Amino acid sequence: MLPTIHSLPEIKQRVALSRGARGSVEIPSRREPSERAWEDRARMFAFEHVTLLYDLPRNLNVLLREEPARLLFRGAPDSLEEIFEMDRNGTIRSFPLRARISFRGVHREREFFANNIAGLLEGTDPLLRETCVLLSAHYDHLGMRPAADGDSIFNGVVDNALGCAGLLEIAEVLARAPIPALRPILFLFTTGEEKGLLGARHYCAHPVVPLHRTIANINVQGLAIIDAFEDVLGIGSEFSTIGEPLEAAASALSLSVSRTSSVVLAREAFARSDQLAFAQAGIPALLIVDGVRYRSYSEEEGIRRFIEWGRERYHTPFDDMSQPMCGEAVLQHGRVILATAGALANTFAPPQWKPGSLFARARLHSIAEER
Repeated sequence: MLPTIHSLPEIKQRVALSRGARGSVEIPSRREPSERAWEDRARMFAFEHVTLLYDLPRNLNVLLREEPARLLFRGAPDSLEEIFEMDRNGTIRSFPLRARISFRGVHREREFFANNIAGLLEGTDPLLRETCVLLSAHYDHLGMRPAADGDSIFNGVVDNALGCAGLLEIAEVLARAPIPALRPILFLFTTGEEKGLLGARHYCAHPVVPLHRTIANINVQGLAIIDAFEDVLGIGSEFSTIGEPLEAAASALSLSVSRTSSVVLAREAFARSDQLAFAQAGIPALLIVDGVRYRSYSEEEGIRRFIEWGRERYHTPFDDMSQPMCGEAVLQHGRVILATAGALANTFAPPQWKPGSLFARARLHSIAEER
């Protein structure tokens, strides 16, 4: 059974709150390795919760181990064991609990400032200079927590220092190009991505270039590190025609554009970084990632290494400079993004949302409001 966006704790909490809940209690599922699931969730709860100053207040959300969670199901129509069985076979249902929960704690709040960083490369065409292509990468990571194996700093080298470094290199190449781009290119380094796409959301509320004049976004969320590759994936290309310049750029670099085997997983990947915020504001957005046809590894081995990186380094202190990174893959990925950005900056036919797209209405709103 494939996960959907509704498997994310944030979505579960939003649904519960929309139906009148005063908070939520999360119990890790047995479908994941129990200790790993608990450790991962506890690690994320250990960080300071950050919101935009003008966001609505958040409700209480609790993470509970399995043993004390059993107490909640005393006298209930089903026990926790039966709930786990329903979760396993996809027959889970809702029912009222007789248990009551109270909470007593101390909340501390503080205000601080974090900045987005933007730079604009001017275009040369008088008809296109009022529009732009938006290239983005987030520069924040998770911060610090009590030491794990002697290391307390979450460095975020691949996620997303590598993406920021790549975007800076792309900006320099485009700025020094002998033939400048026709359309302006806006380079945006966002903050607060790890805390809920905060910097991207703030930018969309206060854009440098009006949203309806921003023809496309390419978001850089890390770069390929496993091995040189033969294909790429365009996450988000199913929503708009933004995949067409990617196809042209990949072809020019002797690469193919593959389609993910799971629409559900592709949409989940699209929802997990800044490209989602830009799409929700009506801007056709794209995340370009390396595919699974590697030069030195079989597809199975490449996927195994990717999963291993996600399990052992992603969102841990070990996403640092000591990890192996394939320089050729990094350069190759950067060139694909550069070529796609160049194609967008020089096109007279901006990407359009496909009929029925989730985000097309937001584009119409921004045009009508000249926002």
